[in-house]
Amino acid sequence: MHKNYCFSNILGIFIFNEHLKVIKSELFTNNEQYLSSPQTKAALSKQYHAVEPTGKSLDRIHEHFSDVKYDSSFVARNIELTKLHVKESVNEDNMIIQSVSSLMELTTILNMLLKRLREWYGMYNPETERAIEEQETFVHEILSKDRKQLLDRLETSERESMGGEIAKKDVDAILFLAKQIEHLRLFKVRQEGYLEEIMKKFCPNITVLAGSFLGAKLIHQAGSLKQLVGFPSSTVQVLGAEKALFRHMKTGARSPRHGYIAAHPLLASAVSAMHGKIARGLADKILLCAKIDYFKGEFIADKLLKELERKFK
Repeated sequence: MHKNYCFSNILGIFIFNEHLKVIKSELFTNNEQYLSSPQTKAALSKQYHAVEPTGKSLDRIHEHFSDVKYDSSFVARNIELTKLHVKESVNEDNMIIQSVSSLMELTTILNMLLKRLREWYGMYNPETERAIEEQETFVHEILSKDRKQLLDRLETSERESMGGEIAKKDVDAILFLAKQIEHLRLFKVRQEGYLEEIMKKFCPNITVLAGSFLGAKLIHQAGSLKQLVGFPSSTVQVLGAEKALFRHMKTGARSPRHGYIAAHPLLASAVSAMHGKIARGLADKILLCAKIDYFKGEFIADKLLKELERKFK
């Protein structure tokens, strides 16, 4: 019995006879047909009693497609396929990762600018700078009240203040920085709302158990929700503590007990001796939630959270 071969590539599905001559071809008109070709290939293989080429037969079939007449078709189709893959690669994971990345960067920027604002404003009104510790309140107060009003609340006069006498244009420059910080803070609040929204939609279990920001940071550090699901719970436990982990491996320093999950309320409010035990239990539950969210399972995070609270509180 003569042997036929069935071979497929990005151009189409081809049936070769025993002399490796094409006797049948089904050319793809678009990449969607290529991506859904296995069923068509199976039907043609059955119809022509064809098998997959191997060894020398496969080498000769590859030589057949090395002809320059196929070059332009291969290039054009591969460009189309690459564009399709790039388009399809944009998903909810990307939105979560970009959103939480912007929030982490905003937090860093705001902290730097607030430190600069306090140092700068402290030259003008050191009493108020020291009296108001909460950052948001500090920015609001210096924007809404002048130095005299702020000092009056502290029962201090401008004459008694240790602040320097600076020109109005210098005060304006300080307050302009404060306004920009306030705008950034409001932008951060808006970004937090956006992150909360997409996390609730795509990762409802992780969001309830870990919080939207912490959950998003874990997904960001893993690379995607799919990759997070593939980690053991011991890895989830130390995500975000990579520097400490490498230091442990290099110098023998103490191994980190937790990474980002240290910010979880259960850990943040616990005594240090319980941190390791709580971190292990929390990482187990977060990984379970990640798997449920990835495979679109039912919502159970509220039950898991209550279990953890009963166990560790």
